Amino acid sequence: MTDHAALANPMTLILDKDRADFTRADMLRVVREQGIERLTFHYTGLDGKLRELKLPFTSFDQAERILAAGERVDGSSLFKGLVDAASSDLYVVPSYATAFLSPFDPLSLDFVCRFLDRDGSLASFTPDNVLAIAHRRFHDRTGLELHALGELEFFLIREGGPEYYSSQRQMGYHAAAPFFKGGEVVNEMVRHLTQITGSVKYAHAEVGYIDSVRSNNPLLAGRRAEQHEIELLTRPIEEMGDFMALARWIIRNVAHRHGMLATFAPKIEEGVAGNGLHFHLELVRDGRNVMTTPEGTLSEEALRLIGGLVHYASTLSAFGNTVASSFLRLVPNQEAPTRICWSDNNRSALIRVPLGWSRATHLAKVVNPNERQAYEDQRGRQTVEIRSPDGSASFYLLLAGITTAAEYGLTDTGSMELAARTRADGNVFADQELLARLEPLPASCVQCARLLDERRAMYQQFGVFPPAVIDHQIALLTRENDEHLNREFSQLTAEERLVATRELMHKDIHRH
Repeated sequence: MTDHAALANPMTLILDKDRADFTRADMLRVVREQGIERLTFHYTGLDGKLRELKLPFTSFDQAERILAAGERVDGSSLFKGLVDAASSDLYVVPSYATAFLSPFDPLSLDFVCRFLDRDGSLASFTPDNVLAIAHRRFHDRTGLELHALGELEFFLIREGGPEYYSSQRQMGYHAAAPFFKGGEVVNEMVRHLTQITGSVKYAHAEVGYIDSVRSNNPLLAGRRAEQHEIELLTRPIEEMGDFMALARWIIRNVAHRHGMLATFAPKIEEGVAGNGLHFHLELVRDGRNVMTTPEGTLSEEALRLIGGLVHYASTLSAFGNTVASSFLRLVPNQEAPTRICWSDNNRSALIRVPLGWSRATHLAKVVNPNERQAYEDQRGRQTVEIRSPDGSASFYLLLAGITTAAEYGLTDTGSMELAARTRADGNVFADQELLARLEPLPASCVQCARLLDERRAMYQQFGVFPPAVIDHQIALLTRENDEHLNREFSQLTAEERLVATRELMHKDIHRH
């Protein structure tokens, strides 16, 4: 490999090869040359937070044994309710392709791991493996790869005080210093995430801004909140699950090191933008995007993908919106969907088809008339975006559900008709006739749980989602006990309702 940019993965610079080609011998070379003292294994439990196991070694033989065989962990502690304590041991085995030099521990070589059972097979109940199995089945059935990118929205919370340059409420979109103060902190997040994953598209300030958060939670009360977004580049969907876990870990760690707090909570104030977790999807064959025709219109494959997402939309909320405050974000006229439909560019639709350079690629020549060198994007960039998930999402299971929906769309004869029937042009909320005929998204966690239980066969029939995983998700949602919140809140005074709403939004700002 050559032509390394400034933010290239240090591992690829040391080994001069693509990460997909990393071997155990390569890892041992890095251990020797970089003076590594320990290996650190990362994986997630049911809450999606990155866990770690530190493995020091006193010989290279010991390091090689760890790299070759992995280590043993207690699955009943990581996956309470899914694993019997009497048979709970799991292996965690490193994926060499994920290796990175930790930005927070310079003497560690870190890996993302997979869980294997006693027979050496992927443990079928862990969320990361559910996603890996779903994508393997999708590829086998369709001959395509499903790629995804995530848009991570989060609030940076810092101490308040007098400001020479103060931003305005709901006016933060793409704001710059000195009005938004988190730019240098986000730069650090982006640098680490880019070097580790190679898949950051961009970062920017988002709409939300609160000069002084009103809350009974001492971590938030009186502090200033700026909303930011880091958007990734498309990668195979099982990799995107790992990147979501790594990104949250990096964002939280960098914020903490700067005396700030980062939260992905779906909502932290009424009338202020919430934290979405939108995913863009593309279908890939032989390394090329197949979402458009040569004329630049959506391909049949893309329309089938949309039809599959529409078919599964109401149950996907069970994985994408897992706390009661999720449904304070999913309200009309807030660039958040409430009806199951799709549209070009329209941010009020559940599924959006954004601009994708399908009819114009070399746009720079329009504003740079002296540019003579032609440019053509051979791969293609068109995506479709699902906009309902938020920062509470069980993201591995959500992406596995999206993959299952995509398989349905690509293989079922009814998906094209479903896509045609649910297309919505213009503002969904401005057309009452259209609004009336579109199916609403669930309005509470309890409703999500009920729908998932009623339609669980959609996920279990292919053997991708074990019944115990569905049962766990239903129990998680049911515990929110939020089905009658709107009725309860309607009986409160305006001030009482605001206090109760904030209590709900702020009760667990680090849930996932």
